[in-house]
Amino acid sequence: MVEQQHRVPCRLFRQGSGSISALVFAAGAVALWSTNALVGKSLLASHPVSQVQFLQFAGAALVFAAIRLMSRERVVPVTAGAALISLAIGFIGLVGTMVLQYIAFASMPVIEANLVAYTWPLMVAAAVIALENPRRPALLGLAAVVGFIGVALVISGGRNQSWFEGDLVGYLAAFGSALCMAFYSIMVGRVATPADRLLLPSSLIGVALMFLWCARDGFTWPVGADLALGLYLGAGPMGLGYYFWSRALKLEGSGRVAVVAYLTPIASTLLLTLSGERLTVTAIVGAILVIGSCVAVGVERSEVENHV
Repeated sequence: MVEQQHRVPCRLFRQGSGSISALVFAAGAVALWSTNALVGKSLLASHPVSQVQFLQFAGAALVFAAIRLMSRERVVPVTAGAALISLAIGFIGLVGTMVLQYIAFASMPVIEANLVAYTWPLMVAAAVIALENPRRPALLGLAAVVGFIGVALVISGGRNQSWFEGDLVGYLAAFGSALCMAFYSIMVGRVATPADRLLLPSSLIGVALMFLWCARDGFTWPVGADLALGLYLGAGPMGLGYYFWSRALKLEGSGRVAVVAYLTPIASTLLLTLSGERLTVTAIVGAILVIGSCVAVGVERSEVENHV
């Protein structure tokens, strides 16, 4: 009995440490992702999607390769089936999400594409409701709806133009990007493959595909600031952003940590505001709704785990 009592605090300490580490990784990912729309918008103003994406995947591949070389994790042999599953998760999560997101950025107002693409945390919350049998599913469902309304207010509240200025392809691409990222966030914590080994092959496939796309469009190598910004999009939001997010989900799962991603459209909108976009009272109300929904989902997840 005494031995068991000693084990419980130790186990709780380890769980607490894991939660803190997961939140630190998640916050790092959100900080990097928040710059994605602003930097992407500036590059897409003078370069086609194919060139911006080629630089992104090249920068991400360099980051994942460097992490792989510095990693001290022991390589565990896996079956061919498990390797294919890991490759599919990485490809859908990285290539699918980013390519569709940037097609949306190029086809519709970036700030609006950001809204649709960042509905994926709501999709993750819906999956939690459907798959994990929460104690209060109605509360989680209401929180998810409120979160979606809040994100809509945050994005739409900072612009004076009418909605739906882009074409249908852009909206479908943004929604597809959200589906891909929701799938990745749910699945990445369920496979044993380390984050760097999961993402490096997908980034290399992305480099090859984007090179072919550039060759078709006619490739003009960016120079100076544009080259640096393109590589930053790959090394920062795509490379380190995905790596931090994957580590967070492997430590904590796709429940409480996933709701931190609600903060990304808020932070990115604030950056756009600093660059000249106007932030209205409506957007501030939306931010409050989004943060409130995050708290509600996080509290529900904490209560479920404490009662297990």
